[in-house]
Amino acid sequence: MPSVTIRNLPDEVHRAIRARAARHGRSIEAELRAILEAAVRPQNRVKLRSMLAAAGREVGLTEEDFALLESVREQTPARAASFE
Repeated sequence: MPSVTIRNLPDEVHRAIRARAARHGRSIEAELRAILEAAVRPQNRVKLRSMLAAAGREVGLTEEDFALLESVREQTPARAASFE
C-alpha cells in the first residue's frame, strides 16, 4: 500500500487533526486516511451499478427479462482496433 509524507504542516492544523482523531477514537494516521477518503470518495457519488439497477427497476425489468437479454447478448470478445 502506498504511503504519503506531508511536510510543512502548520502546527495549528496538526493540533486540529489530533483533536479530531481523539474525538473519533482513532490515531492521527487513521483520521488522515478517513479525511482523504471522504474528500476523494464522497458518499453521495453516483455509482454506475446502482444507477443501472435503479433504471431497470424504474422500467419494470424483471429477472426473466434480464435472463432473456443476457441469453441474446453477444459473447465474443471485441475485435482489436487497427490504425494502419
